[in-house]
Order: sequence, then structure tokens, then C-alpha cells
Amino acid sequence: MINLADELLNDQASARSFTLKSNELGGQLAQQHYSNGMEFAGQNQSPQLFWENPPQHTKAFAVTMYDLDAPTGSGLWHWVVFNIPAGVHELKADAGDPTQNLLPQGAVQSKSDLGVPGYVGAAPPKGPAHRYLITVYALSQNLALDQQATPALVGFSMHYVTLAKASLLVYGQK
Repeated sequence: MINLADELLNDQASARSFTLKSNELGGQLAQQHYSNGMEFAGQNQSPQLFWENPPQHTKAFAVTMYDLDAPTGSGLWHWVVFNIPAGVHELKADAGDPTQNLLPQGAVQSKSDLGVPGYVGAAPPKGPAHRYLITVYALSQNLALDQQATPALVGFSMHYVTLAKASLLVYGQK
């Protein structure tokens, strides 16, 4: 018989090996992940992502992309998607385009910092490379939010239900 302490130890071991990967990303964003505008000729396409070894009691996932170096004083949220079902461990390339219907059923894309739901491609100003942190969160429950939720509200709501998280750091430069 497994007791609660054993289950918690198993969850902690699983959380340590929880990983986020991409078949598209290396250390740099690819051209398709940049904005199609603001002097960029990208395709505004969210990257393909997959994750492995989530904690045992995961009920849902969330994925975010955040520019740590945006000249705003508070960074910039490029993508926020949550309530990805626990059985899903991959987002296809361009899943961040709300018109493509590539997200799994039940997943919600809320507003980016540009005020629109879905993925907003990178558009760093001229200068040093920007760091883009892409994170998958294993959640103990779905979030009771919709696509109008701001990134800050989603982050606050995830804070108390995050079991583990895994990240990729990629760079982008004009």
C-alpha cells in the first residue's frame, strides 16, 4: 500500500525531471517566431513545444512566453495559454494562432500584453539580444478564467495551483 508521504516523494521526483523541449527551437528564435510587422518579416508563429514527466497529480497545463528584456519596466507577455488537458503533452507549431484551431479542446488563450488573445511574435528593438522565457506549468486544477484574463491575473491564479514548471530560454535580436 502506498501512503501519502510516498506519493509526495514520487511527485517531487517527477517534478525534478519535468522538462520542456521543442523540435523547432535551439538557443535562438527562428524567423517564423518573430512578428510580421514592426519592421520584422516573421510569420508570428508560436513554436512547437512538448513536455515530459509531469507530476502524477497534474490536472492541467499552462504555457507562457515572456520577454524578460522588453523595455517596459515589467517585461512583456507574448503568449498565455491555460487549461490544456492533463493528457496533452504537446502544442503544435502555430497553436498560438486563434484562427487555426490547433489547441486541444478546453485550452484557453488569454490576452498577451498587447491586449489580444493568442501568440504575439517577438519584435525586440535594435540593440542587445532579448531573452524569451517559455514555461510550461503543471497545475493541480483548471483555472476559472477566460480569454479576457490578463497575463497578471493568469499568473496570480496559477501561483497557488502550480505543482511544477519547466522552461526553455531562447534569444531573439533585431
